[in-house]
Amino acid sequence: MGGEPGAWPAPVAKRALAASVRLPGSKSLTNRELVLSALASGPSLLRAPLHSRDSALMIEALRALGTVIEEVPGTGGYGPDLRITPAEELLGGSSIDCGLAGTVMRFLPPVAALALGPVAFDGDEGARRRPMRTTIEALRGLGVEVNDDGRGALPFSLYATGAVRGGELSIDASASSQFVSGLLLAAPRFTEGLTLRHTGEKLPSMPHIEMTIATLAARGVVVESPEPGVWVVPPAEIRGIEVDIEPDLSNAAPFLAAALVAGGTVSIGGWPWETTQVGAHLETLLPLFGATATRQGDSLVVDGGVGIRGGAELPGVDIDLGLGGELAPALVALTALATGPSRITGIGHLRGHETDRLAALAAEINGLGGAVTELEDGLSIEPRALHGGEWKSYEDHRMATAGAIVGLAVDGVLVDDIATTAKTLPQFPELWAALVRDPDEIVTTVTTDTLLL
Repeated sequence: MGGEPGAWPAPVAKRALAASVRLPGSKSLTNRELVLSALASGPSLLRAPLHSRDSALMIEALRALGTVIEEVPGTGGYGPDLRITPAEELLGGSSIDCGLAGTVMRFLPPVAALALGPVAFDGDEGARRRPMRTTIEALRGLGVEVNDDGRGALPFSLYATGAVRGGELSIDASASSQFVSGLLLAAPRFTEGLTLRHTGEKLPSMPHIEMTIATLAARGVVVESPEPGVWVVPPAEIRGIEVDIEPDLSNAAPFLAAALVAGGTVSIGGWPWETTQVGAHLETLLPLFGATATRQGDSLVVDGGVGIRGGAELPGVDIDLGLGGELAPALVALTALATGPSRITGIGHLRGHETDRLAALAAEINGLGGAVTELEDGLSIEPRALHGGEWKSYEDHRMATAGAIVGLAVDGVLVDDIATTAKTLPQFPELWAALVRDPDEIVTTVTTDTLLL
């Protein structure tokens, strides 16, 4: 079946894999460390940071506020390291392009509130559909003047007076943990610190909040949580530090899932023994589909046996992914290829991500002959034989990579916009092509040192 001009034909796995992949730095860690470096009392150095659209947007936004960010020779084959010198005073009178980056649109407004003067925020058309009311109302609750014309979304502007008093604040962060993280990151610079209380019934992606707290602790700021859903941040100095950015474990999901589809092994180098990244759950999630996951040196190795292409049948699964919703697209792609029914729940908040991921996954799998039903808090997937056809990405990097996973097993899958993977992994098409290359022709060891865009 045909697709739109420029559609990317997803490679079909012809042999079992024998691949070793090294991925660039975590987007979540890179952008948190960039924010904290801009608010620090001295310079910082980020080694092996991610270089992608999301991190580039964060860098340009912080530069617009007066932060000096310099590229210096890299240390790990992943492009340049970053030296960050904080501004003596954050500058207003600027406009910030959020693109489609949730970390920029939700982390930067509390930072900009510490500047002096107006700061305008806008982004891609898709960004204007993402939930932002919690951030806007939180700023107002902190005494910051915000003009959004009642939209509760981008575009909006704030007028900063050079300081934020802080104190006590209640928010409903049910739509995204980023609302909490954005406030916690800036809170040490508030005059009275911050006591933040979440008032909603659910709070998705708690590991991302734990990540925020850990990055603050590494810089000398101790966040206390006297009860679930309450965080106390004292006014404190944020130290400048040198830090190594871990590989992005969520970006590892499609590569490790590929072992279950194509068969064989995929190894991800630099896998940390301890981490706050939600991608670490892949080590226990993929065995639910029949894989084995083992540690070999600094690598996580996933063995998919003979794989779907070799005749294996993946079992259906019933998983609550409330702690790691960003893994859902890759895992749902696997369930679409399974022989038993599956339920993936705890992911209702994905409706407010780059796109409504629940609706998008259901539409694209069903468009290839699948049987996916949306639930209030997730997806129900019944086994069906899939056929080729167009797979829309919806300007969503994880939708694009989910299509690539399906395409490993299904001939003729055409991803309409694989370039959207540049949001967090610009090298994805090249890495994916190298992943499925015939192992009899070349031993596949892939890094990004020659693939940076």
